[in-house]
Amino acid sequence: MDTFIHLLKGSLGSGILAMPLAFAHAGLFLGLFCTFAIGIICTYCVHILVKSAHELCRRTKVPSLGFAEVAEAAFLAGPEGFRPWAKFAKASINLFLVIDLLGCCCVYIVFVAKNVKQVVDVYAPEEYTFDIRFYMAAMLPLLIFVNLIRNLKYLSPLSMLANILVATGIGITFYYIFSDLPSLDSQPAYESVTKLPMFFGTAIFALEGIGVVMPLENNMKHPSHFIGCPSVLNIGMFFVVSLYASTGFFGFLKYGDSTEGSITLNLPQDDPLAQSVKLMIAVAIFFTYALQFYVPMEIIWKALKNNFSSASQNFANYAIRIILVFITVVLAILIPNLGGFISLVGAVCLSMLGLIFPATIDLVTFYDDPGMGKYNWRLYKNLFLIFFGLVGFLTGTYVSIFEIIESY
Repeated sequence: MDTFIHLLKGSLGSGILAMPLAFAHAGLFLGLFCTFAIGIICTYCVHILVKSAHELCRRTKVPSLGFAEVAEAAFLAGPEGFRPWAKFAKASINLFLVIDLLGCCCVYIVFVAKNVKQVVDVYAPEEYTFDIRFYMAAMLPLLIFVNLIRNLKYLSPLSMLANILVATGIGITFYYIFSDLPSLDSQPAYESVTKLPMFFGTAIFALEGIGVVMPLENNMKHPSHFIGCPSVLNIGMFFVVSLYASTGFFGFLKYGDSTEGSITLNLPQDDPLAQSVKLMIAVAIFFTYALQFYVPMEIIWKALKNNFSSASQNFANYAIRIILVFITVVLAILIPNLGGFISLVGAVCLSMLGLIFPATIDLVTFYDDPGMGKYNWRLYKNLFLIFFGLVGFLTGTYVSIFEIIESY
C-alpha cells in the first residue's frame, strides 16, 4: 500500500494539467485510444526494466540496483561486445535523468509564472502589466533560497503541502470542466497525423514516472509484488492512465481549440475560486521544483565532489546549486512556450528513459540466458519498442522545436 501511494504520487504530477492540450493535438477519441496505448507500452517497459533488475541482482548477488546501475550491470553481464559500453550506458542514463528532471524544473517555472500572471493581471493597473519573463526572473531569489535546503527531510513538509494543494486544485478544476459540458460532437474525434508527435511528447511527459520506479521497488518488503498480475505497478498505472485520460478527454471537450498548456489557465480569469486554484497550483508546483531538483543535484554532486577538497566541498555544493537554479530560470525565460516545452522534454528525455533504455537493457540482459526465444520474439519485441521510442524522439523533438521557434 505504501508503494502504491508513492507510485501514484510520483506519477501524478503537473503533467495531468497538460493532458487536455495533448488531446487537442489528437482529437477526442484518437487521444483516448493513444493515451491508453502509450500507458500500456510505458507500463510494459517498467515491467521489463524491473524484471531485468531482479535477474541482474541474482547474477551479481547484490540486494538492489538503481536505474543507471541496472544498465551498467546488464552490459557487463551481457555478450562480450557490449561489455566495454557498460560505463557509457550508466553515464547516458544519468545524463538523461539530469536533463529530464532539470527540464521539468524549467517547465515548472513557466507553469508557475503563467498562473500567477493571470491572477495578478486581473487586479493590477494597466501600467503594471508585466511580461511573463518578469515573473520568472522575480522567482529566482525564492528558488535559490528553497533549493539551498540540502536535507530531503526538511523538504517533506513542502511535499505534503504540495500534494494537498494539487489535489484540491485538480478537484476544483474538475468542477469547472463538468459545468455545462458540451456534447461529444462539439469537438473533433481525431486530428491530423502531423499533430500526433506533439501529442506523443506531451502524453509521455505526463505519464512517464520511470525515475521513481527503481527506488520504490528496491524499498519494498516483498519486491516480487511490484510486478506480476495483479501487482502494485499494474493497479497503480491503471488508476494513473485512467485519470490522465479522463482529464484530457473532458478538458479538451470543454475548452476545444482554446485549450492552454495547463488546464488551469482556461479557468475564468475574474472568478475568485478559479483564481485560488491558479495560486494553489502555482504554490504547489513551486515547492515541487525543490523536490524535482534534489535528484539531478545528487547525481551531479556525486560526479563532481571528488574534484574539491573536503574544506571547500560545502561551498562548492551551494555554488553548484545556485548555478543550476540560475540556468533553469534562464532557459525558462528563453522558452516561455509551455506546451512546446512540455512536449520537447517528453520527446527528448522520456522516450529514451521510458522506452529505449528499458528495451535495450532487456535485450542485453537476456541475450544469452534464456536467449531470444522461439522465432526470436524477444528480439523483435524489443526492436519494436526501440523503434517506437526513436520515432517519438525524432518526430516529437522536431515538431516541438518548430512550434517553439514559431511562437517567437
